[in-house]
Amino acid sequence: MMPSGSGTWRAIQDRLGEHPSLPAAQGRIEAIDLARGVAIALMILSHTVSGLLGIDQVPDWGMVPIHLLTKFSSSLFIMVFGIALAVAFLPRTDAADWPQRRLKLLLRGVEVLFWYKVLTVVEMLPAFPVADIVDTLLFQRSAIWVEILGFYAIALLWLPWALPLWRRMPLWSRLVSPLAIALLAGWLERHFDFWGIEPLKAILVEDDDHYTWGQLSRLPLVMLGLLIGEAVLRCRERDALRRRLVPALAAVGTAMLLGFVAVSLPGLDAALRAMAHNAGKHPPELAFMLFSLGGALVILALCLFGDAQAAARLKPIVVIGSDALKAFIFHIVVIFGLLRWLLKGWQVYSYPQVLGAGILLIPATALWIGLTRWIKARV
Repeated sequence: MMPSGSGTWRAIQDRLGEHPSLPAAQGRIEAIDLARGVAIALMILSHTVSGLLGIDQVPDWGMVPIHLLTKFSSSLFIMVFGIALAVAFLPRTDAADWPQRRLKLLLRGVEVLFWYKVLTVVEMLPAFPVADIVDTLLFQRSAIWVEILGFYAIALLWLPWALPLWRRMPLWSRLVSPLAIALLAGWLERHFDFWGIEPLKAILVEDDDHYTWGQLSRLPLVMLGLLIGEAVLRCRERDALRRRLVPALAAVGTAMLLGFVAVSLPGLDAALRAMAHNAGKHPPELAFMLFSLGGALVILALCLFGDAQAAARLKPIVVIGSDALKAFIFHIVVIFGLLRWLLKGWQVYSYPQVLGAGILLIPATALWIGLTRWIKARV
């Protein structure tokens, strides 16, 4: 017998009001490491080209499509951060050992903050005077290529306190929160001056004069990752849900990419070139987010669809994704410390040479992580 209309509505209300009841993940989920690894690999390509050559020197065929595709990396990286929090920590927020796990996250945040400051020096040393570097270390200025690590560090210092609250929120509020926070961050960025403290505004909601990743302006991506992470945990227990999750992510991502096309017409070619040049990236604008997040969702869907089989075929990418901090440290040191500073490599090489260096740096990063693990296992 088909349920009545009132019964169906009551079932929907019950579902929207439910709190997450999540199974704990058993070991690492390689599809998540693969997605994170893809984000970092795209980031390595982007940083190599912009750090050794400069975007203005890239030929048109390099900007679109090659450099254009790297715009998926930031949204994918932040979204996978939220997924990892959901998978590894969200099911345990009501456990007796949660204070210890929260402390682990906080200490990780301190560690990332330390390396963020070290890598700020490495990035700026080839091109900036000491006074500018000191100002940046004191949050008076911002760097460029390492700023996403700063977002990650600061987020790890406050998100552990918010995870139990997220766990207690009903489903409807968890679904609404990303959009509500995005609208709030956009309003604050446009209409509130944060008492004239420009660095504070840059850290929280971004500012035109700073290349930062705002805690509030990018928080919706983390929240989206938390929601997807909940679904991933359920999918590992129920195949039927998993068969729905991957097509749903792919469909939403494709719809966002089509939305980018729609808002860009009739000047799509110009919009693609502007996107490759980071138009609308800081602070985030609608067109950029449609493109970047749409592509990120499609990549995530492909990684989840491939699962263990794809992870086995793309092992170097999985290795990079399994230790994001070490991968980030290595490629920044190589690009800015070795190639740009010690070897004076700024705008010395052609675009094909720089692109080739970026491609080679991806497996080199995986080899470095593997070597350090091998040494650690034998010490």
